[in-house]
Amino acid sequence: MITNITGSEYIQVSGGGSTPPFISTSAIGAGMMRWNPNMNCIEVSDGVSWKQIVPSYPAIDLTPDVKNLLEWARAQRTMYMRRLEAAQKNPALLKALEAIKRAEENFELLDSISKDYKEEIL
Repeated sequence: MITNITGSEYIQVSGGGSTPPFISTSAIGAGMMRWNPNMNCIEVSDGVSWKQIVPSYPAIDLTPDVKNLLEWARAQRTMYMRRLEAAQKNPALLKALEAIKRAEENFELLDSISKDYKEEIL
């Protein structure tokens, strides 16, 4: 049995974590195990009756937000690779790609300056 599995902001866990049957340590035969071919499972004696040990498996998955982010990143990578390939074949597209890069750098610089300016005013 897997225990102590918790989710996070990126991973979600469901299922699993079933509790084992109560077994009295003072009862005669408590803790003995057997295979039940009719039920196709293992059973444990609690000292009075046989309890089935039912397997329980946790399902571990990424959260929907993480899946969306990964899909977005894949689409961005595909677009970048397609642009890069096209720019290597066409000088005009290469200049356009360089212009996009400069524009992004300028945007980041201006954004940083404007944040600093706002903080000084406040």
